Amino acid sequence: MRWRTVLLTTGLVLGLAAPALAAPGPTGAGPTVPGPTGAGPTGATPTIVDSTRHGGKAVSFTFDDGPNPVDTPRLLRVLREHRVKAVFCLWGDQVEANPRLVRAIVAGGHALCNHGMHHDDMGTWTPERIAADLERTSAAIRRAAPGAPIRYFRAPYGSWGQTPAVAAKLGMTPLGWRLAISDWAPPGADVLVQRLLDGITEGAVVLMHDGPDDRAQTVEAVDRVIPLLRADGWRFDRPARR
Repeated sequence: MRWRTVLLTTGLVLGLAAPALAAPGPTGAGPTVPGPTGAGPTGATPTIVDSTRHGGKAVSFTFDDGPNPVDTPRLLRVLREHRVKAVFCLWGDQVEANPRLVRAIVAGGHALCNHGMHHDDMGTWTPERIAADLERTSAAIRRAAPGAPIRYFRAPYGSWGQTPAVAAKLGMTPLGWRLAISDWAPPGADVLVQRLLDGITEGAVVLMHDGPDDRAQTVEAVDRVIPLLRADGWRFDRPARR
């Protein structure tokens, strides 16, 4: 398949740029910056990961700010129908409000990511305050889905500060991204599909949202784009752990 090359406007560039260049949206696009050396108990390091486990035409879909009682179940059905596994970056308040959906995510074989308890900007926080928030969020996730591993951490707004080192010490890999499609202000499924087709590069982690607001256009775009990518030889992978 040949995808149409388009000249991106400044606004679209902000949605599709690599994390080091993108302006933050509700979850932001944070720079890929190394933290202090040293691995946590699971071998996690403070280096922010934005690539898939395997090379070539592989891509990883990740979804932030859920679970959302309306759109997360729809998204889970779409992913199940297309046999795609994703990463769900869970907002602690949403977890406490929707524990059944956390269990549904785990039952679907998807990976879990800690996205903070209240979606606060942690960029200026002390390590102690960061650790307290991350531990509280992980505890909420474990109450909802006992025994489920929490492999990743993603900083709200992409405001990393000292969070990568703290997350690694708690056994979570800091998870960045290479492509954000700016679906927090969705312009319609057609535009989101085109942003995905134009913006995905080999080994990219893609940032999308399943909460907390209406994400119907994101779900539709995912449903439509997966067959297009597969037809062009793309594989769906998990993010790297290191």
